[in-house]
Parts: sequence; C-alpha cells; structure tokens
Amino acid sequence: MTSAKRLQKNYPVIDELSPAARSRLLDAARWMEVPADTLLFDDHQSCEGFPFVIEGSVRVAKCAPNGRELPLYRVTPGETCIISSSCLLGNEDYNARGITEADTLLMLLPKQVFDELLAEPAFRGFVFNLFAERIADLMQLIEEVAFHRLDQRLATLLLGKGRILHTTHQHLADELGSVREFVSRLLKGFSAQGLVKLSREQIEILNPAGLRRIASGADNRSP
Repeated sequence: MTSAKRLQKNYPVIDELSPAARSRLLDAARWMEVPADTLLFDDHQSCEGFPFVIEGSVRVAKCAPNGRELPLYRVTPGETCIISSSCLLGNEDYNARGITEADTLLMLLPKQVFDELLAEPAFRGFVFNLFAERIADLMQLIEEVAFHRLDQRLATLLLGKGRILHTTHQHLADELGSVREFVSRLLKGFSAQGLVKLSREQIEILNPAGLRRIASGADNRSP
C-alpha cells in the first residue's frame, strides 16, 4: 500500500474533501521518515505545517527549565496534534516539545495549504472536532495533576498493562510529570505492601486489587 493510500485509510476525512481540495492536499504533501527519539519540534520554534501520523507515534510534552517534563498527549495514526493546530491557527510558535517514540512516518501539510483547506467544511470539522477531543483530554490531565495524589496516579499508571511491566522508574516519572526519586519511594512502598515486585527495569503486579484501591483514593494514607 502506498503512503498516500495509508494516509487516506488513517484519515478518512481526505475522501470527504472535494476532488480539487483532495488533489491540492496530496500534491502539497511532504513525506517524512523520522527515527525514534527524534525531536520534531521544541519550544519557541515556528510551526511549518500540519502533521498527519501514518505510522509510529509522537509524544508531546511541556518541559520545565530544570529538565522536568509533563507529558500532555500522544499523536498516533489517525490523530492530530493540538499544539500544531493552535500554532497554525494563531500564527504562534510552538510552546511544547514533540518527540517520536518509534520510527515514524509523517505527512506534513504546509501552512498555506492548511489555511486553504479550512475553507472546506469537512476538513474544518475534522480539525476542530479533534481539537475539542484534545482539550477534553488535557482537562482530565489537569484534574489528575491538581486533585489526585501522586500515589493514586502511579497506581493508575501501573494498572491495565498486564502482569509484567518492562519500564524504568525514570520513565514512569516522566509519564507522571514527577521526578524519579518520588516515584522510586512510592514503588518501594508498594513493594513493602506486597502490591508489586521490583526488578531491574521490570515491575511485576502482585496485587492489582490493592493498586485499584489506591488508585480510587480508598486508601487515604498520604504518599
């Protein structure tokens, strides 16, 4: 299957465009094969276009001067990047960082063509519907950070990924927007309670029911 066919399969909105608009989009498409762990964009960089993810994924995060990072969302095939949308619509620079998590195939739609296609009802609806979905996700993230204790968020993160998790304390801290020392302390506490078993770059879930109690806030002990 060609890259263009994969693009249309992942983004059905393209087939909803008028023939002229669809041709304009495909003719202007800039294809990019990006290795894993590549910085796609960073704070204060200008936004060159609207990305469509064909394969792989991109992690978008807000970074602090001290190096701490708060993951905001991921962009996978069929999804869009709200930061890119916002920058293009407002003619602003990026205010977050985007990094590929795996080898990623992208199609970048130049800003001029993005602006032109907003006149198409199908494309405009696609952009703003996904924009609304991302805003809802970010509101949920704000709620979790503001109102849930770190132990609740960590317990939630550990659940639903199978019995064995192959990860590091640093990776979990990055996912939670915290620091490794805090996460390691909580994991050691979980281990002492018999909830998990810790090994090098591996966590075995021993008591998922106990983790669910913590995640729900039923265990009111402070972290």
